[in-house]
Amino acid sequence: MQLIQPQAIQTRIDDFVSEDLYIHLELTTGAYASHIDSTRPPGSAFISNAVIRYTNGSISGTGPYRVGLKTEKGWIYAEGLTHVDEHDTERLILAGHDSQGKLIVALQLSRSPF
Repeated sequence: MQLIQPQAIQTRIDDFVSEDLYIHLELTTGAYASHIDSTRPPGSAFISNAVIRYTNGSISGTGPYRVGLKTEKGWIYAEGLTHVDEHDTERLILAGHDSQGKLIVALQLSRSPF
């Protein structure tokens, strides 16, 4: 994976506007990441192969980045994104890693199921 270049990601986001897409969104503070502060319990969220369609999408921030997707009835967003899988041209695969390289957030979009 390579560090995110926001302009390139915005182009990829724009390419998917108004299409039915499969989404994989994952957040973890405990399953893959270690914590120094043991008083904070781990949290996580996971959704995979849900179908969405967004009308607007954008990437913002100066790194780590946030991606927001405006759907017909709401919003989806992922924050803390740092890397992109530059080899996958059919899917948009974004991830956020902590200082030790462990996954903390993933946002993936695809025209076919994961």
